[in-house]
Amino acid sequence: MNAPIRLLLADDHTIVRLGLRAIFEFEPCVKVVAEASTAQEAVDAVLQFKPDVTLLDLRMPGEGLEALRSIRQKNPLSRVLVLTTSDLEEDMYRVLAMGASGYVLKSTAPTMLIEAIQAVHSGARWIPEEVARKVSERADTEELSAREAQVLELIVKGLTNGEIAQALGISLGTAKAHLRSILAKLQVADRTEAAAQAYRRGLLR
Repeated sequence: MNAPIRLLLADDHTIVRLGLRAIFEFEPCVKVVAEASTAQEAVDAVLQFKPDVTLLDLRMPGEGLEALRSIRQKNPLSRVLVLTTSDLEEDMYRVLAMGASGYVLKSTAPTMLIEAIQAVHSGARWIPEEVARKVSERADTEELSAREAQVLELIVKGLTNGEIAQALGISLGTAKAHLRSILAKLQVADRTEAAAQAYRRGLLR
């Protein structure tokens, strides 16, 4: 009989971890070996317990993305399955680009979650069709520069080009140039659509 998959649960909500534990208690193929409630605890637990798979929440104190980055840097062979409520394509794109083995929404059925854990443990990537579609769409668009991200944030706040120029200490022409670039990269026609895209894709933090 194969040994069970050794699992680390990393989620800041106790009730979520209890719920997951309850699911895995009836699954002989999975054994929870450790829990973490913060990003730093997750990184420490990976190094201490060396789980086969880490189930990582994206919205943890200390930032789940930073935990993922640190885990991958310290142990590149770590298999991390992100379990989250976020269906923002920017989150999906960043997580997979940073080396996560898979992305699962918390609305996923328990049987599907078990399948995802088994797939990741076997070395495969687990990317549901909807996630793959959104990531593909995101990959087709250019990255915003740091300055463009600042301009987009001010656009969403309703500032005019002149006010953006004054706020960032740049010329009006430069502000307009940034706006044109943002519209082109987001593939939208105007400021209103740019703001809507920013929220839909999760570009604003």
